[in-house]
Amino acid sequence: MVEAWATYRTGSAGDWTPRRLVRAKGGSRVSVVLPARNEEATVGAIVATIREHLMDRVPLVDELIVVDSRSTDRTAQVARAAGAEVVGQDAMTRGLPRLTGKGDALWAGLAAAEGDVVAFVDADLREFRPHFVTGLVGPLLTDDSVEFVKGFYHRPLVGTAGVEQDGGGRVTELMARPLLNLFWPELAGFVQPLAGEYAGRRETLSRVPFVSGYGVETAMLIDLLELVGLDALAQVDLGERKHRHQDTAALGRMSAQIMLTVWSRLQRRGWAAPDVTPGALLTQFRRGGSESLPNLEREIVVSDVSIEERPPLAHLRHRLPHRRVAA
Repeated sequence: MVEAWATYRTGSAGDWTPRRLVRAKGGSRVSVVLPARNEEATVGAIVATIREHLMDRVPLVDELIVVDSRSTDRTAQVARAAGAEVVGQDAMTRGLPRLTGKGDALWAGLAAAEGDVVAFVDADLREFRPHFVTGLVGPLLTDDSVEFVKGFYHRPLVGTAGVEQDGGGRVTELMARPLLNLFWPELAGFVQPLAGEYAGRRETLSRVPFVSGYGVETAMLIDLLELVGLDALAQVDLGERKHRHQDTAALGRMSAQIMLTVWSRLQRRGWAAPDVTPGALLTQFRRGGSESLPNLEREIVVSDVSIEERPPLAHLRHRLPHRRVAA
C-alpha cells in the first residue's frame, strides 16, 4: 500500500513551472505564510525571493504573510521591508486563550490568509529558491483530488567532523517515524513527516485543530488522514533544505511534545486509556551550569513540554478580528 501510494502521490518540484501554475490556478488565490520568531537573519531573503519571482515576475502568489511570533529582534521590520504583510500572532488570536509555540503561529497565519490554497514555509531557510513554493502548490492547482501536500528534501547536517549529507531530521528518524509506523502505517510513505514546508486547501486546513507546539506537523498528518483519507495527501521532492539546526537538548524537548501529541491522538481513537494524563515535565541534564549538583557535576533542567490545541479555525472564525492587525 505504501509503495503504491508513494508512486502515485509523489512528485518533484521541477514538475511545475510558475507560468504553468498561473494558467492552472484560474480564479483561485494562493497565499504563502511564514511563521517567524527571531528570524531577522533569513526571513528577508525568503520574502524577497517569493515577491520577485512569484509575485512581480509571475503572478502566482497573491498574498505573502509573515506571522511575527513574539519576536524580540527585527524580524517584523525586515519582513515588511522585503515586501511581506506582517501580522502579529497575538493580534490574530485576540480574545482567545494565549498559547505558545509554532503551531499557534501557523493557526494565526491560516486565520490571516485569504487564499484558496495556503502554503507554509519555515522562516529559517538559507539559500531559499522559488521551487519550494511552486512544488508545494503544484499538485493542488493541477489536481482537484489533492487536498494537502508535504515537502521532503535532503537535509545536510554540518558538524565539527564535516557535513553529513542526510544527517538532518534526527527527530524524524528516532521518534516520529517509528511512532507513525507503529500506529498509523498508512503514513509510512511520507519521507519527511515533520517537514515545515507544506500546503493545503484553506477549507480543509480550517477543519483540523492545530497543536500549539512542535507536535503540530505530526497531529496535522494524523488528523488529515482521518479527515480526507490517504489518497488526498501527496508529497513533493524539494531538493535540498539548509537551515539552522537545534542542539540535542532542544531536540529532546521537541521529541517529548511529539510523544504527547501522539498520545492525545491515541486517546481520541480509544487506543490509550482516556483517563490517564501523561506527565508534561521533562528532566534533562546540563554540564557546566551554575547550579550543578554535588556528585552529578551537572545541573538539572526541567522543562514544561505540555501541548495545547487551537480548535479548527472553522469553529472559531466568528471570534476572530474582522480585519488584520499588523505586528
